[in-house]
This record gives sequence, C-alpha cells and structure tokens, in this order.
Amino acid sequence: MAAYDLVVAGAGILGLAHALAAIRRGLKVAIVERDLRARRSSVQNFGFITLAGQAEGVTRARVMRSRDVWLEVTAAAGIPVLQRGALIVARRPEALAVLQEYAGTPSGGSCKMLTASTVRNRFSSASSRIVGGLDSPDELRIEARDALPAILRWLEEAKGVVVHRNRTALAIEANGLATDAGLIEAGAVVLAPGSDAAAFAPVLASRQRLHDCRLQMLRLRAPSVRLPAVVMGDLSVLRYEGFATLASAAALRERVAAEQPRHVAAGVHVIVAQSADGTLVVGDSHRYDREPDAQDEAKDVVLILEELAALVDVPGAEVIDRWTGVYPVADSKPLFTASPAPRARLIAVTNGLGMSTGFAIGEETIAELFG
Repeated sequence: MAAYDLVVAGAGILGLAHALAAIRRGLKVAIVERDLRARRSSVQNFGFITLAGQAEGVTRARVMRSRDVWLEVTAAAGIPVLQRGALIVARRPEALAVLQEYAGTPSGGSCKMLTASTVRNRFSSASSRIVGGLDSPDELRIEARDALPAILRWLEEAKGVVVHRNRTALAIEANGLATDAGLIEAGAVVLAPGSDAAAFAPVLASRQRLHDCRLQMLRLRAPSVRLPAVVMGDLSVLRYEGFATLASAAALRERVAAEQPRHVAAGVHVIVAQSADGTLVVGDSHRYDREPDAQDEAKDVVLILEELAALVDVPGAEVIDRWTGVYPVADSKPLFTASPAPRARLIAVTNGLGMSTGFAIGEETIAELFG
C-alpha cells in the first residue's frame, strides 16, 4: 500500500486547494514544496477574491465556490479578512454606462450603483474626476503573503497533512513522485508548479505557448487614505470579461485606446487594496514578452501611479516596496492541464485568477481522480 493517497507538488494556492479537497474526503495527503514557503505567484498578488465582472458560467461558479471555501478556511486557520467588497469607480461616463449595464444583469444583482456624491461620502480620498461607481458586497481580501503560509501550517498541524519543505519534485513515477530527496509513494499525484509547468509537459507547453506574464506591484505608505473596500477603476472594467463583453464596453474601449494608449499597451489596470498596517497594495501591469525588459517595467510603474492618481487622492504617498509578480499564461484558458500518467494531473491557472478560483478547481480535480 502506498504511503499516501495523494501527493501534491506545490504549496501555492492551487496545491493547497487540492490538498484541502483531498483531506475533506478523508484521504492521506503529502505536500512537496521546493522552498520553506510559497514565494511566487500565489503570494505576489493582491489576495483579492472578486466576483464583480467575472465571466458568466464556469468562471463565476468557480469564484463563488472558492469564495465560500475561503470564508471557511480563514475562520478555521485564523486568517484575517482585511477587506470585504469592491468599489469600482468610474471617471468616464462610458465606464459608468458599463457598470450600469452590469448592475442590470443577473451577475450584478447584489451590486448597487452609486452617484459621485455617494462615492465621496463613503470614500473621502476618491479623486475629483470620479463620476459614479458600483458597490459590490461579495469580495474578500486577505494578505496573500501571510495567508498562504498560514493555510499550509493549518493543513499540517490541524489536518494531518505531511509537508516536505525544501524538496523539489522531479518526475512522476508509477508509484508516486520522484523528488531530489527520494521517492514519495502515493496512489495519485497532482502537480501545481505554476510557471514551472513546462518542465513537466514540455511538448504540450510548447504547443499551447505556455509562458510567463510579468506584472508590476507596489506597496505605498499613504497615511491619509482609508479605503472602504478594494478599489478599481475604468481600466479594470475593460480587464474583467464580465464587464468587457457587455455592449456598452465598446465605447469605453474606444475612448481609453485614444486617451491612454501606453496604459493599454502595457496591460495596466489599477487595483488598490489596504493592508492591516494601513499601507496600500497597488498594481498592476501585464507584460507577455518572453524576454522581460527592465526599462519597460520601470515605465509601467509610472503608468500605474498615473492611473492611481486618477482614482485616488494620495497626497504625500511614498513607494516603500516594489516587486514583479509572475503567473503562467497559455493559449488554453483558464487552465493548462495534462495527464502525464493515469493517476497524475498537472494543472496551472492561466488567466490570473488562481486566488479567486483555486479552491473550486482543487475540488474538481480530486473528484475526477477519486470519484
């Protein structure tokens, strides 16, 4: 008999999600993590689980399920939910029209349209350019860099998951997972290696043009700003499929292309979230070039700060940290998947929604593997 029912390679959100789904079925689980703690895409983001603007169908259903699991896990593992809800502010009438159309759809049923004065009553730091907004009550925001290690500890200490840290997954074997410290015997294997997925399925990765998206993220000290929720703006409306596919989005897209071509080229849209210490996490841009250009990344930071100033008054704000996040993208969206062996699955989220959809994806995979 194998030592474990399942071994999971990767302690990012997708790996943790698969481990949790297996534990809930009473399975014996091990996790292999190449570092002491996850330090790549799962902890380089906003920690934002968002429903507003998600595409109808599978994506929205996954986000709704994952949001429910996040509520369960944060309570069980003692992880603070720092913010609830999203405030999508419009600084163009065309953006306001998109938000109004969305509020009239089934997905927007829990949302509420806000006038410019109501936005400012709720959010005193809102830019004078804001003409209205949309209040979405369903979002959650946690501090990703703290939450992921906390979930791993909780799975290990409270749920009996065996964690092998500083151990690198090398290959799938007939009876488990080969690592740099030897074989871990298991009845099934899930690989959740993020940007390293190509190492385990190189031919498929080449065929699907799997590569990295690099995004710029900032942390700002802005003592005068208190956010009522996570804040987004016009460019985010064009980024999220549930907004961007609405009929009214065409006029906004045309205007933004004419007024902000550099932002469009760099894939900039701004999300602003507030941490427990009051600092603001701000981003991001999206560069899909295979060879990153440091000059472009520096320019992207300038563009992000320009768009931030159009949404939020941040007098005296100071950039105290900056980092480059990385997540995989491919022709196959929202997932890059492979079955290297009958009882093995390789999975990478390729639409940037790992935090928002990961728990549901984990449940789907475990149901498929274990019936």
